[in-house]
Amino acid sequence: MEMKVLGRKEKITLPELGLNLVGAKIDSGAYTSSLHAEEIRVEEVAGKKLLYFKILMPDHQKYTGNTLAFDSFREKKVKNSFGQVEVRYLIETKLQVAGETFRAEFTLTDRSSMKNSILLGRKILRGRFLVDVSKTNLGKHYRKKK
Repeated sequence: MEMKVLGRKEKITLPELGLNLVGAKIDSGAYTSSLHAEEIRVEEVAGKKLLYFKILMPDHQKYTGNTLAFDSFREKKVKNSFGQVEVRYLIETKLQVAGETFRAEFTLTDRSSMKNSILLGRKILRGRFLVDVSKTNLGKHYRKKK
């Protein structure tokens, strides 16, 4: 099977989160993918734990307006960009990139001090994509034409 080539930054869609063609950084040094989220909290509702959070629009200036709720989530220990281990919530959601659609895991974290609010790590890339770090937005060549 021939793998598709992505650039160091790509436009992705996370339809279940209401994000369409937003920028993501491809980070082959990171194992897990991450998503900027704020107001992250877990509440018990009718005996069931729910994870609530808000995500920012692509311009990083305002919220999508929705508080998202997930009943399927878990905690995961990850090393942050400073090499420190931290516990983050992990969700699974549909990801569309380069004409491919599949379920992918994202950890939720405050990336407000980072340039990119979404990182795609090597767990998503492995067996699916190659990365050409000298280019950006190569995935658009694979998107289905309407």
